[in-house]
Amino acid sequence: MKKYLIPLVLLCLALIGGLVWLYLDLDKQKQENREMLELAELDKQEMENEYQQFALQYSEMKTQINNDSIVAQLSAEQEKTQRLLKELQQVKANDAREITRLKKELATVRAVLRSYVIEIDSLNRLNQNLQEENTRVKAQYQEATQQIEGLSSEKQTLSEKVAIAAQLDAIGVSMQGKDKRNKNTDRASKCKTLQVNFSLAKNVTASNGMRTVYVRITSPTGSLLGNAGSFNYENRTLQCSMKKAVEYGGQETPVTLYWNVDQALVGGTYNVSIFADGNLIGSRSVTLK
Repeated sequence: MKKYLIPLVLLCLALIGGLVWLYLDLDKQKQENREMLELAELDKQEMENEYQQFALQYSEMKTQINNDSIVAQLSAEQEKTQRLLKELQQVKANDAREITRLKKELATVRAVLRSYVIEIDSLNRLNQNLQEENTRVKAQYQEATQQIEGLSSEKQTLSEKVAIAAQLDAIGVSMQGKDKRNKNTDRASKCKTLQVNFSLAKNVTASNGMRTVYVRITSPTGSLLGNAGSFNYENRTLQCSMKKAVEYGGQETPVTLYWNVDQALVGGTYNVSIFADGNLIGSRSVTLK
């Protein structure tokens, strides 16, 4: 009887240990899912803030220009921005497809706003030169001084807007699985490497120099793949799957990163998020079978 009792006790202990491990693993996954949902809420709030800020900037720019045609264009873009903001406010943070669509729309709004900032800045500069020439001809020093001070204030405001427009954008984001022969595959079980491709979009208002881009890849369960260090985003520290230093010169710059698979991958939707200069600059969802 004893020779059967001892194996039975050991089997029971093993089962209890397995149940404890499963409970702890499930609790860890729940915690990671909560953190991902919190990050998604922060991302959505940041997008809402940007849409609101851009809508307000269109209102400010309309007061700084006397060209009826440009004012009409600014009004149309402002209405579009307000419509997209309303759509975003009605979307749940975990609706990845709609969030991705509205994020692309936000990049378009930012690019259009940037072009108007540059155009209005050029018009104001031209207007400043004409006013200065007029004051020299009329010898109205006091009036000229007041006009120059007013234009300088407008220039400072526009410079602050240009700084917002100088944020980098990641375009053409994609992720491709590679098997052991370095051939493309969409099967999670065969992936030995994940290749992430994107380009830093052309931006003449952005400063040139070395930039560090950080990439986060999250699994269908919400857990982060890999750990290549940390970076700051929205007053918090996040871990990244990969990072790379890129020399940016204002032109469209292609970037490729590789993550060597060091854990079993499961089928489902993987999310790729790209960060630079403390901003989320691009994202993409990819499905592996």
